[in-house]
Amino acid sequence: MSNGTPLKEGRFNGRFILPSLVSSRFATQPPAILTGLLLIDIGETFGSSVGVMGQIRTLSAIVSFIFALLMGALSVRFRHKSLLAMGLLFYCISAFGCSIAPNFTSMLAAYSLSGLGLGMVAPMVTTLVATYLPVERRARAIGLIMAGAALSSVVGAPAIGFIAGLWGWRMAFLGFVLPISFLSLLLAVKGLPSAVGGQQVGLSEGRYFAGFKAVVSNSSAVACLAGEVLRVSGFMVFYIYGASFLRQRFMMSTGFASIVMTILALCYTVGSIVTGRLVASFGRKSVTVLAIFLSGVFTISFTLSPNLWLALMVCFLGSCFAGINSSAAQSLNLEQVPEFRGAMMSISTAAMNMGEAIGAGIGGLVLLLFGFEVLGISLGAIGIVAAIIYHLLTTDPTRT
Repeated sequence: MSNGTPLKEGRFNGRFILPSLVSSRFATQPPAILTGLLLIDIGETFGSSVGVMGQIRTLSAIVSFIFALLMGALSVRFRHKSLLAMGLLFYCISAFGCSIAPNFTSMLAAYSLSGLGLGMVAPMVTTLVATYLPVERRARAIGLIMAGAALSSVVGAPAIGFIAGLWGWRMAFLGFVLPISFLSLLLAVKGLPSAVGGQQVGLSEGRYFAGFKAVVSNSSAVACLAGEVLRVSGFMVFYIYGASFLRQRFMMSTGFASIVMTILALCYTVGSIVTGRLVASFGRKSVTVLAIFLSGVFTISFTLSPNLWLALMVCFLGSCFAGINSSAAQSLNLEQVPEFRGAMMSISTAAMNMGEAIGAGIGGLVLLLFGFEVLGISLGAIGIVAAIIYHLLTTDPTRT
């Protein structure tokens, strides 16, 4: 292990390290997929409108953002594997709580636990890549992990729809989200070796916030975080508004749009998988900058496309490069502050949450005032600015 952290070999002698990390990231997606598909059904159960019911996603995102920041301190004190397992446990509790929630308030509280889980699982998965794997294998591992998250949509959407169609949305939580969360928890506990020492700092040393100080005092790390916010904001055109644009502009049916979104997820997956080879050939920073820049260009081109087939081609290419830039950027972020990777990746997760909120918020306002064309130009330009920030202000410590 490249950072010199001694490990206690687990039951599977390290063979299940990467499957465990991929599975953990996969498990973070089903709650969002379920609510995206079945929010109307959930609202009917509690006598609430879709707008009101959608606030469970808002609260979950807020909780995730806050706890991701808190993890910057907790990751200095506690074992990263333990924090990962605790996050997956919160997903299990959330799924069970949602399945039995008697009213809107209890549903709001139960679902918010998945946001807490995301704030723990996402940064710890990436941090553990550096704990267990040498530097030359990390980019490929992160690409596979991000691909696993994208594949969750491909697998989860039809499975959740099938279960809900037969037994309702509560059983979708109980029959899909809960088993996935529990199996991922079990695999993480049994399949990941236990790190001894390393980045843990005792309470008596009063250094809970040493990680924050190390990150904010590193100009390249700060630039990576700023770029992360803008990079994620730009992708919201495809992620949130893409289906609506295709349906309204080209009169696409809902069924066809769902197929397009599945292909979009597959393109993102392919981009994530090939990132490791690209990074090995060209370096983390170069791949990050070029992929973000091209994503921004495709975002602008998407909403300006004069016909459906050109829009689809641009959409799929944009999603593929989004998968590449996401994995490459996470790989670059991971190497910024080697002694406090847990803190860096926790703050990076918070930056991603902020980027989603900014992209969704600005995108909605621009769409309301000016339409889809200006939406694509605005968020695409934000993505290009992110590429410029990464190019001018960041460094790759593994290449110096």
